[in-house]
Amino acid sequence: MELTEAVQRRRMLRSFSSRPLQPGVLDRLLALALRAPSAGHTQGREYVVLEGSEQTAHYWESTTDVEWRSSSRRFEGMSRAPVVILTFADPEAYAGRYREPDKVRPDGRDVEWEVPFWFVDAGFAVMTLLLGAADAGVGAAFLGNFRGEEALRATLGVPERLRWLGAVLLGHASGTDPRTSSSARPRRTLEDSVHRGGW
Repeated sequence: MELTEAVQRRRMLRSFSSRPLQPGVLDRLLALALRAPSAGHTQGREYVVLEGSEQTAHYWESTTDVEWRSSSRRFEGMSRAPVVILTFADPEAYAGRYREPDKVRPDGRDVEWEVPFWFVDAGFAVMTLLLGAADAGVGAAFLGNFRGEEALRATLGVPERLRWLGAVLLGHASGTDPRTSSSARPRRTLEDSVHRGGW
């Protein structure tokens, strides 16, 4: 598939089958994510991969509650995803990398992170996963970090230094994918978004 087609086909799927991915697909997608851009080639991204309902239940139990699960019209379809990839960023890896001789500031002071590169790089990796999934004909959705980071960290034994960005659900489509109110919003055009030569 061409990149243009993968970008145009990529959608957030919210109704999954529990059917597992074909052998090798998950590792190919993770290998693509490892090739995503990384500031200073720091590569300060870590992944926890949960496969099968027993493992993916750890994600849902840590990040949602009974009330949400019983009232959400999307939970049943999303919870059937056979794979949940949790993307973590490592701020300490970037601090260490930008103290190395080829990156250290001329005045020797630590970098003041106006933009936390670790989250940018983790976002690049997630987007690579989503595009790779579209290319492989696999459904995917990104769910952000709204709550449950500490519970998830404790349940899965994730080191304290890591920050959780969010989850990528992977699997095959099943049933009707409930539309979201966001999907009714019009897509912004070049004229709306691009300011050539200045604002």
